[in-house]
Amino acid sequence: MRSASILLAITLVAAIQSPAGAQQPSYLGAWKFVSAVVAPWAPSPNKVDAAEVKALVGKTVTFGPKAISGPKVFACKGPHYKMADFSADMLFQGQFGEMRDADRSKDPLQLAHSLGFTGTSFKTLESGCEIDWHFVDPRTVEIGLDNFIYTLQKQ
Repeated sequence: MRSASILLAITLVAAIQSPAGAQQPSYLGAWKFVSAVVAPWAPSPNKVDAAEVKALVGKTVTFGPKAISGPKVFACKGPHYKMADFSADMLFQGQFGEMRDADRSKDPLQLAHSLGFTGTSFKTLESGCEIDWHFVDPRTVEIGLDNFIYTLQKQ
């Protein structure tokens, strides 16, 4: 009987330390680069180097609790994940806001909608590792890198 009590106590401690139904954040896991488009802020869409796109499309970035792994520019040890709500002018390190500041006819919200975003506020994963990951929907993120906007799909 004593061993049954000890087993019950161990089971209860384990249940308290890792509650049933506790889920990892939805952004953790593998994300695959599926496409890229020339960014609207590119100085001249005809003069961009597509070699970087060819090197990334098809590759995977994996968000882990303690590191981001993938192509070198995205790899990061010790990320500090934080979900935030961004307005359109803050997307892609503020590029849409800068476009509006330079030319008042550029509407950050219209630019965001042209890339598949909906609404007026956009979930963004800040990792503390250079790149912000903007959610189009729960399984699709977009990032800006150099003169391209990349789309990644959750795997």
